[in-house]
Amino acid sequence: ESKPRGEGPADRSRGVGPGGAGGFNPTGREEVKLYVGNLSFETTEESVRGLFEQYGQVTDCFLPTDRDSGRVRGFAFVTMPAKEAETACSKTNGAELDGRTLRVNEAQPKGAGGGGG
Repeated sequence: ESKPRGEGPADRSRGVGPGGAGGFNPTGREEVKLYVGNLSFETTEESVRGLFEQYGQVTDCFLPTDRDSGRVRGFAFVTMPAKEAETACSKTNGAELDGRTLRVNEAQPKGAGGGGG
């Protein structure tokens, strides 16, 4: 018998429980790094920082660039104090910036991300 989405053992290991994403910042860090996806290639660090500063202090904002072209790669990482990061995450996920709908969630450590199919 198949389990409803979000209740299988694979979901528990990803930190997703019944009712969606469970446990923001499960390790209790003081600062949380957020992944901000679906950015326009024209989006600047200043505009990303400005959006998140509405919800609290941004301690770091990083837009990775393509090694060859030097263009931003369409995503960013924003680091904030945990409590403010949780609010910013819920308020900015689905928000629009430079004509693109943002996808915001807690960044996963390198190599630990669940690659989508």
